[in-house]
Order: sequence, then structure tokens, then C-alpha cells
Amino acid sequence: MTRDEIFQKIRDMLSEMFEIDRDSIQLESHLVQDLDLDSIDAIDMVVKLQELTGRRVEGESLRKVATIKDVVDLVESYLATAP
Repeated sequence: MTRDEIFQKIRDMLSEMFEIDRDSIQLESHLVQDLDLDSIDAIDMVVKLQELTGRRVEGESLRKVATIKDVVDLVESYLATAP
């Protein structure tokens, strides 16, 4: 899966799950400040990311995630190292 495909999947997922305007979701968008996601939303997002990657998303990895780009990077790295 390419970076753009990952980005589009994440965009679609967030738009559907949290009723966010798809066009407002950009790589530089901050999850909290720009998209108004909270800790409960983050848990829901992690469940979907685990489904997308087929792997458990580690808490340490999540602490580094602040923007959509960070989420794309995380998913890309998980897919690249899939068993």
C-alpha cells in the first residue's frame, strides 16, 4: 500500500467515524487541535488502525502521534514490518 493510499484510508476512516469533513483532513492536521479528537476518539482510532495493519498498535508508538502525517508514518512502518 502506498503512502497516498494509507492517507486516503485514514482520511476516509476519520471522516466516517467522527463525522469530520474529509477535505479538512490534511497531512499537517493536528489530531487534537485541528480535528478535535479526544482520548476516547483515540482509542476508537487505534482499534481501526489495528484492523488496517493487522498488528497491535503499541502505546509507545502512539505517544509520538500528533498529526495525520504521524498516523500515516505509523501505519506505513507497521505495514512495512508485517510478518
